[in-house]
Amino acid sequence: MHLFRETFLLFSLNLLDALLTIIWVRNGVATEGNNLMARLLDSGDFTFLSAKIAIGTITALVLLRWGHSSLAKHGLTIALAFYISLMGIHVLTGLTAFGVLSKATIDNMQFVADQLMTHGV
Repeated sequence: MHLFRETFLLFSLNLLDALLTIIWVRNGVATEGNNLMARLLDSGDFTFLSAKIAIGTITALVLLRWGHSSLAKHGLTIALAFYISLMGIHVLTGLTAFGVLSKATIDNMQFVADQLMTHGV
């Protein structure tokens, strides 16, 4: 199957994102940044997880069906880049939750990132 590995990776990252989001939110470590998904999470863990799995499944089916097109390939590349970046955020959240990184360190990292974005570096 064309793009099977990449599609499976995307689905797996989507599932991992859902599980980590539930863990961080339920333990008061983080909040859900997407308002629609936050509302689903407020409805319950099963509702949130079901929606994430449904979205991931539909995406995977579309990518597997039309994976030969350049639009699917480019879209998959962008989605994987997004989810890999999101996993970095989850790692930082976990490090903060376990006391490895302080809130001040995260705030400093955010300040530096904001400065780089503002000045186009």
